[in-house]
Amino acid sequence: MKMLSSICLAAGLAAQAVPVTNLSWSLSRFARIEGKFLVVDVPPEKAREGGRGVAYVDLSKFDGKCIKAEIVARGENISKPRDSWNGLKFMFHYKDAESGIDYWPNTRTRLGSFPTQTITVSDSRHGRKAGRAELSLGLQDSSGKVVFDLSTLRIDQEEDLYPVTNQSYRVSYPDRVRNRPVLRGVMLPGGRCREDDFRTLREWGATLARYQMTRNFSAIGKDRDLDEYDRWLDGKLDHLERDVLPWAAKYGIKIVVDMHCPPGGRDPDKDWTMYHDAKYADHFIACWRRIATRFRCRPEIYGFDLINEPTQTRRAVCDYWTIQKRAAEAIRAIDPETTIIIESNGWDSADTFSYLSPLAMDNVIYQVHMYQPGEYTHQGVHCADDNYPKFAYPNAKKGWNRDFIRKRLAPVRAFEKRHNAKIYVGEFSAITWAEGAGQYIADCISLFEEYGWDWTYHAFREWPGWSVEHEVDGKRGKYKPSADNPRRRALLEGFAR
Repeated sequence: MKMLSSICLAAGLAAQAVPVTNLSWSLSRFARIEGKFLVVDVPPEKAREGGRGVAYVDLSKFDGKCIKAEIVARGENISKPRDSWNGLKFMFHYKDAESGIDYWPNTRTRLGSFPTQTITVSDSRHGRKAGRAELSLGLQDSSGKVVFDLSTLRIDQEEDLYPVTNQSYRVSYPDRVRNRPVLRGVMLPGGRCREDDFRTLREWGATLARYQMTRNFSAIGKDRDLDEYDRWLDGKLDHLERDVLPWAAKYGIKIVVDMHCPPGGRDPDKDWTMYHDAKYADHFIACWRRIATRFRCRPEIYGFDLINEPTQTRRAVCDYWTIQKRAAEAIRAIDPETTIIIESNGWDSADTFSYLSPLAMDNVIYQVHMYQPGEYTHQGVHCADDNYPKFAYPNAKKGWNRDFIRKRLAPVRAFEKRHNAKIYVGEFSAITWAEGAGQYIADCISLFEEYGWDWTYHAFREWPGWSVEHEVDGKRGKYKPSADNPRRRALLEGFAR
């Protein structure tokens, strides 16, 4: 254990900075202190073990405020971890004192080598109470070398990254929306839909489907050619008008029109590029004007879903909330009737509803995605082999059960009550090979039903890993068609409600 002076105050922010002059570092096997540097050097054969230095920092003086931490570091030969959220760590871990939810704000992932530079981590959860937080520097599930200059570590208050407004606004809805019974359904395929998809969904009892206009979802630097993007989008809209909406009307299924991949694609931080480049932001608004004009007041449409999982990690030209506000206003100028669907930050996660502001606009439904705990629902999804942590549900050791899901949804429930907002669960699932996935899906559905929320399962005939019409034959990734399995039974029992 080492004691080092490691908190420096930025000019003008000394009054807000954490009042700590010395941190006590606990070091793992492949971490060491060399003067003012913390060095983590993990050999390739020990990548799974990783290495880090850990210290505890009192963040209570930042309660209710956004924070930004920075440190100078360099890296050499950092290997790709099995899960995308691992690798380089400049990360805080704390439990919010009010919600009891754990948070792990971390720096942007870097692979390979990078020169000496300032790396940052922000926590933009307005209103959170972090208290005593664990600070980790190092590598997790990854090999390589990272050198951190502890004398450059700073933790400062930061302005809110997005507006906090309309806190007393209560949403109203037309009778046709307010009095509508709960709708239940699925995400449609990302490619072309077929009439048999709708016939099957009708047989299952589904009444709602989310039509995702998607491509290049996780790719960096795609969808920058706006003429080509428009041709692609027009093709998706043609399919929607010519095929999807007529089938939806025929089989009694409402359609969510989902802008799954907006113009400009993602940047290296995995933000949507349009937050940081006005050209793409303006084009996004123009796209919604085209959609609203073409599909104005169509009774088959449940709502216009403005942005799928609008993650924003840093300060923006047009933040994730404001760009949705602009799109909503543009739509309302053309279509006064169709419901507008807003999503929250952080991949539309439940916890970000703690700082989500409602629009000062009626007939707006607020969407949440439920994949918590992610280490359970997505276990092995991003791994090239079977060397990934395997978990079951329910899990007494981890505390994973129906009550755990309820607690994770608590920020959404509070938002719903505070603003009289209707809630729609746009996505939820557990990967095919996760032990207990059927019970997890059943527990999620039971809570959605208890709260009266509309919901769509992810996903239908998109990929066997999420499909309830498939199961694994012995091991991950080896799929076979399945007419009966616990996940399918849980979904169909949900529809039967």
